[in-house]
Amino acid sequence: METSNKTWSGRFTEPVSDLVKRYTASVTFDKRMAEVDIQGSLAHAAMLNQVGVLSDEDLAAIVTGMDEILQDIRQGRFEWDIDLEDVHMNIERRLTEKIGDAGKRLHTGRSRNDQVATDIRLYLRGASDDIGGLIRELQKSLLALAEKHAATVMPGFTHLQVAQPVTFGHHMLAYVEMLGRDAERFVDCRRRINRLPLGAAALAGTTYPIDRHLTAQLLGFDGVCENSLDAVSDRDFAIEFTAAGALTMTHLSRLSEELILWMSPRFGFIDIADRFCTGSSIMPQKKNPDVPELVRGKTGRVNGALIGLLTLMKGQPLAYNKDNQEDKEPLFDTVDTLVDTLRIYADMMQGVTVKADAMARAVRQGFATATDLADYLVKKGLPFRDAHEVVARAVRYAEEEKKDLADLQVVELATFSPLITADVLNVLTPEGSLASRDHIGGTAPNQVRAAIERWKSRLAL
Repeated sequence: METSNKTWSGRFTEPVSDLVKRYTASVTFDKRMAEVDIQGSLAHAAMLNQVGVLSDEDLAAIVTGMDEILQDIRQGRFEWDIDLEDVHMNIERRLTEKIGDAGKRLHTGRSRNDQVATDIRLYLRGASDDIGGLIRELQKSLLALAEKHAATVMPGFTHLQVAQPVTFGHHMLAYVEMLGRDAERFVDCRRRINRLPLGAAALAGTTYPIDRHLTAQLLGFDGVCENSLDAVSDRDFAIEFTAAGALTMTHLSRLSEELILWMSPRFGFIDIADRFCTGSSIMPQKKNPDVPELVRGKTGRVNGALIGLLTLMKGQPLAYNKDNQEDKEPLFDTVDTLVDTLRIYADMMQGVTVKADAMARAVRQGFATATDLADYLVKKGLPFRDAHEVVARAVRYAEEEKKDLADLQVVELATFSPLITADVLNVLTPEGSLASRDHIGGTAPNQVRAAIERWKSRLAL
């Protein structure tokens, strides 16, 4: 004999089939919202009591019953029932079993539609705070690495070709900046998450004399959703959260790609600690950068969640539709992926070994100071386009001689322009190139150190 859901089954002449129950149930994954569901229910009960809809005795019973249920959940004693569909009905049924009719009165003035919208907002509000803290920890790791290597020269690349000298510290600060914007996005997103849907009921509000602002205050929301249809039906705040997550993962994927390249023998710029790498089942010499590779792969997973949520919402008429049950798994997966990735990256970046000698050698392999030579000629009065042509010919000559520009004699360089004199040697070295870019945002070591101090102040380090 199949069980029926007594919360709504009075309308039906036959029970739901086992297949449909499995297909429509969400309790296997939405039970992770149990604590915020209880938090929302307690605030709702307190509000109902304040407006005279729920007696003091009922409120006390609900508070006691919910506390017992919360302890059961935390200690793994709570038995989840797929027949009850979701986290909300499982908790409500258990509460009713414990305290009787008072448990049935808890749902007065609300629907599962506004209840689940509230739970998701509470869950994502906490996740936003957690992720913001984890981004900060990764920024601290990157800042420590940047400070240690504020003057460590390396080639900067465009098109993956050697472009101009930068410092490794400056390169790490680029990711600190990206992550700073990521953190700002989660803070900004949190503002739109932090609006209370509870009180919208199924779609049209409720006939009970509820006080939504009181409920919002009890739950720490900044305000209420001011249209009941919108409150229960839209998930734009969840899409925005996932978009912020996708951008964060994209930034980490870019860093991952660089770490993978830099660790390869063809670059040999860095080494990653063994605890973040694996070997090969057949090639004993291998040390594979598995963590950065997997982060690069998991970025596609979060990007997919974003596209999935956008697609989920695009065809829905107002108000709530069952489609929205599909919002939780991609959201939960996004949160889990972000949290794990940020944690492991903060640890991994502390274990990066920089091979400064290899970086210094690489700077001399791609004519990285060619632009400096052009700037030198411009400062001597030559128009930039003419200077560009002079340097291009000098580079072609150096390439034929298998030398870097800095290795050419002054007399050799002077054959390309009479403006070139002995002082050119000051600008052709990587160190000279770095020192000349002495402005905010530039790669001069003292500017890198100044940027580090600004970030330390922002992060209160």
